[in-house]
Amino acid sequence: MAETKGGRPVASSQRPTGGDKAIVSTSKRQFFRRRKVCKFCVDKIDHIDYKEVRLLSQFISERGKIVPRRLSGVCTPCQRRLSEAIKKARNIALLPFASSGRLPF
Repeated sequence: MAETKGGRPVASSQRPTGGDKAIVSTSKRQFFRRRKVCKFCVDKIDHIDYKEVRLLSQFISERGKIVPRRLSGVCTPCQRRLSEAIKKARNIALLPFASSGRLPF
C-alpha cells in the first residue's frame, strides 16, 4: 500500500530518509588526509629529464598509464612537464607504452 500525503500517493523520492538529521556523535574520530605536495617543487627540480627512467616510472601505473595529478600530488605545471617527459621516453623505448602482461587478443 502506498503512503499518502493529503490524500494522494507519495513518491519514493519524496519520502523522508532521515539523512537531514545532524550527527552529534563525538566518539567517532575524523580521518584527516595529509595534503599532497609536489615532489618536484619540494626537491626544487626545475627540469624533468626524459632519461631519468627510475623517476618517471614512479608516475606510471602497473598498466602503463600516467598517474593523474589527484593521485600523485604533482602540481599542474610539473604534471605537464612530467607527461611530456614520459611521452618522450616512451617514443625512444626507455619506457613501455603498455604493461608487459597479457596480450590484448
